[in-house]
Amino acid sequence: MNRRRGTAASALLGFSLALTLLGTGAATAAPSVPVTATASDVAAAAELALPRPEGRHAVGTQTLHLTDHRRRDPWVPSADRELMVSVYYPAHRPAGPGGGGSAAYMTTEEARLLLEARGLDGVVPAGTVAATRTHARVDARPAPGRFPLVVLSPGFSMPRSTLTSLANDLASRGYVVAAVDHAYESVGTAFPGGRVLTCAACERVDSTEDYARVAVGRAHDLSFVIDRLTAASGATARTVGGRPALPYARMVDPRRIGAAGHSVGGASAAALMARDQRVRAGLNLDGGFFAPLPEDGLGGRPFLMMGTETTHSPGGKNDWSAAWARLDGWKRWLTVAGAEHFTFTDLPVLADQLGLVDPAAPLTGQRSWQLTRDYLTAFFGLHLRGTPQPLLDGPSADHPEVAFRQP
Repeated sequence: MNRRRGTAASALLGFSLALTLLGTGAATAAPSVPVTATASDVAAAAELALPRPEGRHAVGTQTLHLTDHRRRDPWVPSADRELMVSVYYPAHRPAGPGGGGSAAYMTTEEARLLLEARGLDGVVPAGTVAATRTHARVDARPAPGRFPLVVLSPGFSMPRSTLTSLANDLASRGYVVAAVDHAYESVGTAFPGGRVLTCAACERVDSTEDYARVAVGRAHDLSFVIDRLTAASGATARTVGGRPALPYARMVDPRRIGAAGHSVGGASAAALMARDQRVRAGLNLDGGFFAPLPEDGLGGRPFLMMGTETTHSPGGKNDWSAAWARLDGWKRWLTVAGAEHFTFTDLPVLADQLGLVDPAAPLTGQRSWQLTRDYLTAFFGLHLRGTPQPLLDGPSADHPEVAFRQP
């Protein structure tokens, strides 16, 4: 590795470790991360790009600003609850008339705030992160048909953009996907009117009870998103910029709705299923549950738990055994050897492109992405499409890192 490549790797190692602390909720102050790279080192190392979706559809996207006027924000009670939602959907290939350019990964200000929160401003250029190349086209012409809907919730303090690869890949396989930013629960989310809302919740959430409050609040958010995306008029949501939203009600099959999330977003998927019978299947990526599942389960609906071997193996200090006992339908408990908390997001893929080797996570970014994608798409393929998925029946020689667990 040459010197320029090596210093970029050092910087991104610090980036990865800082984000790991951020995502667990274990720390809200910026950690001390010794790095020697300069911003120019990192900027010159690589042009970042997300994995290419592997389904047969092109991917279109719109960004929606939703306001629930029936609810006050739990962190800023003077405001109604607001959400920013990136909707990805199957589109014509090639993109038809009206399709714009590739969607932005995040704004430069969102990237700057994320880096600043971790004490890495001036080391990793915000523009490098913001300019990550995606594979969805803005306002692309929707493909005909009705598709399952999957709602996605990110980790606490993390932006929805960290789940972009999963969202794009699902959309390419014939799903409408809504990735949600919950107001005041991200280090920085851009809202219309030039507003950037920061993490008012971060200084107030530090206990299991607090995280349960986050999960339950997000469950209400996700139900509201489902309401809007399946509304008969299809016009109650507006895209950023004021253009009418796509007629999602004509694209979404309301009988086939799933939910998934990373970290506390995974707990939110479970809490959503506990309160919203429309959601047929849920998936938790390396998150605690925090809010206990109902004693009588989820009405026989399927749920998958997928996490790191070090944190979420049976007998560890986690709440998965208690959740497992209350899951009363199809269920799987998977652990991934060599994974760490952010294995299930975009971050390892981006770090690898800068030459990062994280000793805490032996899996490469590409392998992290493959494992997460394969099991997530198999799960929703089985439970929202009814397509047999042998991958979910037991251990696989092609996926030796993944173990099937029981308490």
